[in-house]
Amino acid sequence: MKLALYTFGQFNQPSDHPDTQGFHDRNDANLAAVDLAFGLIGRSGYDGDPGPECWGVQVYPRFWTDTQGDGWAPSTLSLWQDMESIWAFTYSGIHAEAVAKGRNWFRKGDWPPLAMWWTADRPDWTEAVARYEYLHDHGSSAFAFGFRQAYTAQGAPLAVNRVRVREISARNAAQ
Repeated sequence: MKLALYTFGQFNQPSDHPDTQGFHDRNDANLAAVDLAFGLIGRSGYDGDPGPECWGVQVYPRFWTDTQGDGWAPSTLSLWQDMESIWAFTYSGIHAEAVAKGRNWFRKGDWPPLAMWWTADRPDWTEAVARYEYLHDHGSSAFAFGFRQAYTAQGAPLAVNRVRVREISARNAAQ
């Protein structure tokens, strides 16, 4: 089993607004870092963009509103070996810096920032959004969960091995 991860955000301002420039300045470096991250199995690209293959038609959750008029809502879809690998990438290095500055770029909504689930197959954007919306509507379960209340592939509560997270973080930093 592999751990799928879907993330979603909405900018506070239009994508080309100066307030979002910090996000854009880090985007290529973040994508390069994730591509080298220990535990990453693969990530979806985006229709029409260079890079990895897009895993189906990219769709957005019902929370997405195009109030900015530019059609831009940052989202990602990826597959990982385990929770510790996701945790290590998310909360260390350049991505941790981006997470810390996220409130400067993204709207605070009542939707979750991400959803995770165990899968034998590569998910597509439609499945990812369905699980994400399920997490919002029903809370954390083995079907879809976040960092605070995660589950094993067998459906039991998951305790993150923080020693392993530190080891993976150090390995990622050495690249």
